[in-house]
Amino acid sequence: MINAAISHLAIQLNQFLKQTYALTEDIVLMSGLVDAEGHAAPNTNNKLVVFLTNLEKDTVPYRQQSSGEAGALRTVVNSAPLYLNLYVMIAANFNGANYSEALKLISGAIAYFQRFPVFDHQVTPELDPRIEKLVLDIENLKIHELSNIWTLLGGKYLPSVLYKVRMVAFDADDIVARVPNIRLPASAANH
Repeated sequence: MINAAISHLAIQLNQFLKQTYALTEDIVLMSGLVDAEGHAAPNTNNKLVVFLTNLEKDTVPYRQQSSGEAGALRTVVNSAPLYLNLYVMIAANFNGANYSEALKLISGAIAYFQRFPVFDHQVTPELDPRIEKLVLDIENLKIHELSNIWTLLGGKYLPSVLYKVRMVAFDADDIVARVPNIRLPASAANH
């Protein structure tokens, strides 16, 4: 499901940038920047590259465990959905004379996600049905934090922006219990 969330954002951004700048080929790619050996990933040159830098469990309790009727005698208790925060970076992998293109496309990406910070099934019906909603917020990084990220990524700094993508709901619809309904006798319920 993480791949579906990031892929969805990349596809939507690609469509917007192609239309805005009258591009004929895809400009946004979901990929890492380097391979396991530290070499540049193929096909990422002169592209906006969208990739996951971190994920964490969102500890804000959005919903309690849900339950539903399984019949007159029992109630079904489902597991609570899991909400994650995905840290997604968009990096402009352009060099030399194409540097101004990198800045233009990063600006376009920021403008797009500023205009459309929420993706749900009403805004984008093609959003994976297992995902309830994606909400994007720019993460402000200090210079040393940014340096640490690029060191971990194994590359040199590229014009980039980091987003915290919230509310990726994993709802497995797993039934964790069938609980008997307790019915009070009519005389006890009236007291």
